[in-house]
Formats: sequence, structure tokens, C-alpha cells
Amino acid sequence: MPIKSTLARRPLPVHRGINAGRRGTGAGWVRGIAAVPAVAALGWIAVSAFLIPKKMRMPPALPGDQRDMDSIAGRLSYYVDGPAPTTAPAAEATAVAEADLPPLLLIHSVNAAASAYEVKPIYEAARTRRPVYALDLPGFGFSERSDRTYTPRLMTDAVLAMVEEIKRIHGDRPVDAIALSLGSEFLARAAAEAPNAFRSVAFVSPTGLDSRGPYYGPPGSTRGSTALRGAFSFPVWGRAVFDLLTVRPSIRFFLEKTWGSKTIDEGVWDYAYLTTHQPGAEHAPFWFVGGLLFSRDITRVYEQLGLPVLVVHGTRGDFVDYGQLDSLGRRPNWSVKVFDTGAFPQFERPGDFARVYDQFVTGLAPAKRAVPAD
Repeated sequence: MPIKSTLARRPLPVHRGINAGRRGTGAGWVRGIAAVPAVAALGWIAVSAFLIPKKMRMPPALPGDQRDMDSIAGRLSYYVDGPAPTTAPAAEATAVAEADLPPLLLIHSVNAAASAYEVKPIYEAARTRRPVYALDLPGFGFSERSDRTYTPRLMTDAVLAMVEEIKRIHGDRPVDAIALSLGSEFLARAAAEAPNAFRSVAFVSPTGLDSRGPYYGPPGSTRGSTALRGAFSFPVWGRAVFDLLTVRPSIRFFLEKTWGSKTIDEGVWDYAYLTTHQPGAEHAPFWFVGGLLFSRDITRVYEQLGLPVLVVHGTRGDFVDYGQLDSLGRRPNWSVKVFDTGAFPQFERPGDFARVYDQFVTGLAPAKRAVPAD
């Protein structure tokens, strides 16, 4: 019987390349790389939950008195100052209200890190000559920051509630008011709904006047998406996303886009960090990033304004589209002033801003004085 070679019984070796003997290594690398974003996201959620402060000490944004009040828009906080005491009894308040200038109401912008600090140069310039009030809008500053529905209606109600508070203190005389950015939409709606409550309004870098308009949507409609807001605010990662948007480098990045320059106001940057690291700081901004605070009918609202209107805006940064001013600015009650600045000219050229505003109000009819209510 022939002897069979042992080689005949052995399978021929199969060449498997450098990964021979390590089955599935290539697929494992793919899975590993795909898992990196998920691991990073989970890691940041943990950092947000355990390491990012949520209740930093936050001083008042402005000098003067800081007060709270209950309103239809929830608990509101505001600042007040002026050349005469505003805590006088009603009988004495008549005398302190005899200045030529009526009270001035200031309304900050809306963004992830908004605060009344944004109106500081205007507030400090005005408080030596007239009563001046600065409102913390719902969801910001020291006002209520609860998890609720934030809408243009809520913000407008807050503005109107602040006007009623000013009337309680100073009597039923029309006020002047200045608002920044998206706050201009809320002020415009308040002035359209209660025209006798305002002597004039000024909008600094207002939204809703861009060339994508005009906006003639149904009353109460917005330009946002509930799905987008939901994606940002989902409970598992909502606060972590907000914390990522409000680390110091992120805040500075967005402020540089607002200024259109690397040179920003350092005080705004510092206070923006403090105000975003508070309980509930994420709630209102998520409605903002979802577009749900931008009114779809705002062009119609602007057109309803019959009182004197001043628009001030800059030429640098991300907020330079004011296409609708070509038509609205030609209205006899509208005035437009353009500065070679970013969206916050009150910080870059405070003296020029104050002079432009003073010239605007100088020609206005004196506000009717009345005895304050008890």
C-alpha cells in the first residue's frame, strides 16, 4: 500500500494580509470611530451635570434700585434710578415728576446670554436727568426663569406690565422707550396695542426689518419651529447643549459677531457668563434659538406705529440687513441713524448715541403730566 504524504492531508495556507488571525479588526475600527461622538457627547453631559456651575453669584447688572413685582408675565425684576427719589409717597411724587423729560424705559435684547447689562451706557447717561427704568425680560436676569412657554405675547405683556408700574409711580403720562434687537419687536407690539402709553420709541439694531420680509403672517404667529426647540431642549441633553453654547469662548465668539470686531465690551462678556450660569437660564433661550420669539406679523406691527420712531443700527457684524427700512424709514414719523459700529453702538460710541437720541426727543411734544395713582 502506497504511503500517503502528510502534506496531502494539510489544507493549503490562505493569505489574509497583515490582519491575519485578527478577524473583524477593520469593522471594529469603524465602530470605534463612530462611537467617538457618542462617547464625547455623554462625557460632556456628565461634565455639564457635575462640573459646570449652575448658580453663580450674580450682582445687579445696573446701579440704582433693583425691584421685583408680580405680573401677568410672572415675577419681573427691574432697575430704576434718576435724579430724584422714586420711593416718595404719592403726594411727593408729583413734585419729582415735574421734570421736562418723562420716564425712560429700556429693554434689552434676547439671545442665549442676554441681560439688562446691554443697556448700561444708555441707563447711566439718562439717570442723571430723568427717571430711567430697565426691565429684565421673562427668562432673563433676575426675572422668573421657570420652564414655561415663552412667546412674543409673554414678552409684550411684560413690557406693558412695566409701563403700568411706571404709571403707578409717576402718574399717567406717556413714557419714552428704547429697545435692543429682538426686544424691539416686543416694544413695537406694546406701543401698537397701547399707543397712548408711549410718547416715542427707539429701536437699536431691530429684528424683523430684514430683506427676507415683509412679514404679514397671521396675528400671533411666529417664524420658528417647535421641533427645533424640542431638539435643543430635550431633557437628556438640553442643559448640556446650553452649557456648551455658553462657555466663555462660545460667548466671546457670538459677541464678536455682534460687534463685527475682536474688540468687544469686556463687561458684557463677563456678565453674559454669569447670567447664563443660573438655574433655569436655558429655558427662554431655547425658545429663541427655535425662532419662536420672532413674530411672523411684525411688519404689520411696525406699520401700525403712529408715534415718533427712531431706528439706530450699525454697519458691521452679523446684524446689518435692514432691507425694509427703505420703505418704513420714509414714513414721516420714522427717523433712521446709521453708525459705523456693530449692533451695539451704545457701547462703541456712547456719547454720539446719547446725542442722537437727545436730538430725537428734543423736538417731541412734552408728555402730559398727571397726579400718580394711590
